[in-house]
Amino acid sequence: MLRYAAISGTGMYVPDRIVTNEELSTFVDTSDEWIRSRTGIAERRIADSTETSVSMAVAAARTACERGGVDPSDLDLVIVATYTPDQHMPSVASLVQNELGALRAGAFDLNAACSGFVYALSVGSQFIRAGTAEKVLVVGADFVSRFLDFTDRSTCVLFGDGAGAAVLTASDEPAGLLAADLGSDGSAGQHLTLGGPERYVDLNGSNAVERAFMRMNGPEVYRFAVKVMGETATHAVHKAGLTFEDIDLFIPHQANLRIINAAAKRLELPREKVWVNVDRYGNTSNASVPICLVEAEADGVLSDGMNVVLVGFGGGLTWAAAVVRWTRGLLDD
Repeated sequence: MLRYAAISGTGMYVPDRIVTNEELSTFVDTSDEWIRSRTGIAERRIADSTETSVSMAVAAARTACERGGVDPSDLDLVIVATYTPDQHMPSVASLVQNELGALRAGAFDLNAACSGFVYALSVGSQFIRAGTAEKVLVVGADFVSRFLDFTDRSTCVLFGDGAGAAVLTASDEPAGLLAADLGSDGSAGQHLTLGGPERYVDLNGSNAVERAFMRMNGPEVYRFAVKVMGETATHAVHKAGLTFEDIDLFIPHQANLRIINAAAKRLELPREKVWVNVDRYGNTSNASVPICLVEAEADGVLSDGMNVVLVGFGGGLTWAAAVVRWTRGLLDD
């Protein structure tokens, strides 16, 4: 019998600190109008010095387990999608596993940049389909603000910090991931990087330090994203044996409102079928798609029986799309 990986619970975490465009404009050469007109972003959440990629991932994961009715001790596998681990080793996933008390679970990190959560959802689902796992925790978490150059307005205005998680549970009913499409073009990897170190002078003109920074060729990434989001979504829908008339909700990676609108136009999707929260969080990287899942359901837009398309794209350059059949609402708080 074919096994499916149903999404039994989701959770999210964003830092308390809200940084508005107006606040950014006090120390970055930008303005609220400049940012909104080019990105659709009004504010973002920025983690403080007490927070880490691990702490954010744990918070989102706890909520996902609670809402999914899953005891962490019953998890078979923990996968964390991130490109901003707190250290190279141990992995974020291993530390999350320990904090949750998921003592019998395997754990590893996955780095496909902002496509990572959809990649991890696909990987976790395959473990369940193969019969080697019954319950899998998938987390997307990034602490991007640590790697932003606040003299580079082409990147620093775009990103926020956060985490999102989903618990996958084995099911005999068609639920969860129905099909996925994953891809990469390493020949274009230079257009979106996080590397270094580079010599950095702080905003006061002193305290030069060596740091790794996010760097992006905005026009190239924009062209890539608009094209690939439509293509990968179409491939995933076809693999699922569906058409876009069967799709109830489109959840794209929240990188830029102009990219989202252009992709939706290419797919001929009406606005009411496209979920957007980039205005409130900016680009939270691997947390973007799972945060959207949590909020869409909380707002009553996502409900049982819906077919949902999830799409991510990011450094690599990578892309990923998944068709998910939603069969489990969040538990009431």
